Amino acid sequence: MLICAALTAPAAAMARPPVVVELFTAQGCSSCGAANAFVDKLADRPGVIALTWSVDYWDYLGWKDSFAQPAFTDRQRAYDRRFGLNDVYTPQVIVDGQAQASGDKATAVESLIRQARRAPIDPPQMRLREDGRIGVGSARRPPGGAQVWLIRYDPREQDIEVKDGDNRGKTIPHRNVVRQVALLGPWKGRPVVFRPPAPSEEGLTTLVIVQGADGGRIFGVMKLEAPKA
Repeated sequence: MLICAALTAPAAAMARPPVVVELFTAQGCSSCGAANAFVDKLADRPGVIALTWSVDYWDYLGWKDSFAQPAFTDRQRAYDRRFGLNDVYTPQVIVDGQAQASGDKATAVESLIRQARRAPIDPPQMRLREDGRIGVGSARRPPGGAQVWLIRYDPREQDIEVKDGDNRGKTIPHRNVVRQVALLGPWKGRPVVFRPPAPSEEGLTTLVIVQGADGGRIFGVMKLEAPKA
């Protein structure tokens, strides 16, 4: 079972959600090491949830990313269609689903985080119910609708030794690596309840986000953690 680590009481649930910083990276990307290390540091910052999404489109260079999934690349492509970009790239950072910057430009990413903290927001109340289901309350429905996503990530620090491709012989740092993602369903501004899928592995932290459809802005966040043994 999961225990709610944040946003359990109604008053807390309505507090401003943390800023979600998503890094799209790859172990075969020769310019991604610094961005991975930067996100590693962001993961410890209060008020920020940093996620590492490993993509698979650099696998052809000779090293198959050990964390990549096609669904992760699909998520990045949805964002980049929103931003009007011609193609995906790494390292790329998306902040709260509403702005992007190159992941190796720490100053630009920091600026986007500050902007996200100042942006007006009206998050819905979210909670983990006693029956294990996830409840999302009412709030203003965003134009174009919204979706509720479940993301599970490994909070451990991990160093991956790359044995082939452009990064052959290098050790790439990883933190908060996404291991599972699932679309729970649509949200139309009215209360709704979802049954989450079972974890794909033990020891993962669960994040539930309410996000504008097709790679839109994130405006609701609830973090759940697996109980300690």
